[in-house]
Amino acid sequence: MKALTPPSIAPPFARYAHGVEVPAGQRLVRTSGQLGMMDGAVPEGPEAQAGICFANIRAILGEAGMGADDVFHLSAFVTDRSHMAGYMAARDAFIGARAVLPSSTLMIVSGFTRPEFVVEVEAWAAAP
Repeated sequence: MKALTPPSIAPPFARYAHGVEVPAGQRLVRTSGQLGMMDGAVPEGPEAQAGICFANIRAILGEAGMGADDVFHLSAFVTDRSHMAGYMAARDAFIGARAVLPSSTLMIVSGFTRPEFVVEVEAWAAAP
């Protein structure tokens, strides 16, 4: 994959790429939005919930023989601006130290299906 960061626009202000080029012939996986629930329990706090979201994404990617390094885009949704830091900490742990950062979208939304959910994350991945 190749990060696309044109010099004519401002650089990203967090750990993401403006765009990512996926090589021809790659298999694609797109996850549904994952919520922070494990065994029916929803932990409090955005970082704990996002950690579960990313664990779920790892499991889904594993089914396709892929991993976190194959993710080229993340979309995340939080219910309050105050949840951004917790989400971003979990995201940074998930993406780790890699040469090409994924592109990213982060939105503040009014809510999810249950009020205790504060974060939802979905991913796009590609691999040979």
